[in-house]
Amino acid sequence: MTKRSLPEASEREEAEAEFPAPSYPTPTPAAFNRHRENLLMEIDRKSLSAPQRPRVRRRITVTVLSAAVAFAAITAVVLPNLGTSPAPKDSPASAASIQLLEQAALTVTANPSTLPQNTQFTYVKVTGHTTALSENQDGRTERSRQSEAYEQWTSVDGSSRTVQRQEGSSETLLDAPGQGSFGLPTYRFLEKLPTDPTELLRVIYREADLNHGEGSDSTTGPDQEAFVMIGDLLRASVAPPEVSAALYRAAAHIPGVIAVPTSVDAAGRRGVAVARVHDGERSEWIFDKETTRFLGERTVLLEDNAWGKAGTAVTSTAVTASGITDEPGQTPVRASEQSGSSSI
Repeated sequence: MTKRSLPEASEREEAEAEFPAPSYPTPTPAAFNRHRENLLMEIDRKSLSAPQRPRVRRRITVTVLSAAVAFAAITAVVLPNLGTSPAPKDSPASAASIQLLEQAALTVTANPSTLPQNTQFTYVKVTGHTTALSENQDGRTERSRQSEAYEQWTSVDGSSRTVQRQEGSSETLLDAPGQGSFGLPTYRFLEKLPTDPTELLRVIYREADLNHGEGSDSTTGPDQEAFVMIGDLLRASVAPPEVSAALYRAAAHIPGVIAVPTSVDAAGRRGVAVARVHDGERSEWIFDKETTRFLGERTVLLEDNAWGKAGTAVTSTAVTASGITDEPGQTPVRASEQSGSSSI
């Protein structure tokens, strides 16, 4: 193992000072079994669906060699996030985060946009990585970094198949998204969302509550899921400016949202961030310090666990271009190339 660099060590020390690691009580056998079943059900549900692009969250890759090894893998993944007492209620979003989100909203509405035609495609180019866990033959848990670099062309009205080009691979045809959804957003789906931040957040929470609300047994919870949902839309889709602005302003009403003075995206661009801390991790949306344009996302560990050491960015992405094209495979003539931003 290589020695940790000075910047990484410094980042870890700052994170530990600002966000002390929460304690995790030992789960009861019943609680452990309940969460184990939820994890297995979630893996089954994910494997049966065909998402256009996986959410950039840490993916679990477990090679099942025996019942004992599988049980050990589940224990390693689940135990750090279990608790037997309810989490304290989060405070309202901080004043600094509200100001940053408002600046981002004003920036995105200041950019002129052309209404795309149904026959056209939205385009995004993303670079980055995510972290996966696997079990080797000795029963040890190993971490691996997996690429999240891709280009994607999505039909504006969802009638044509999506085309994705991953790093180092040829183009892949995916199913047509149809009318679109929060998981598979099209431009037409996004333009129908409310532009009033309060109403938009109500719609997002309604979606988040389906799998993460009261009685769902989810360890994520609707507040964190709402934050993640908005982040996914900002990273992986192209929307009308007024909708993007509403997404930023809606996020300002999510409890627990804070500002982070220094962050860096997967392309090495430094900026400021708004973030939310959940289960020992800090999920960040990164913005250019000068222009307040959206750069990307990352998830940073605030404590040591199976995924890595505190201060480690277990996921990190950067949106490097976006725009509208006439057909898949094309690069937009006026793509939003960034020091910068996605064109959301």
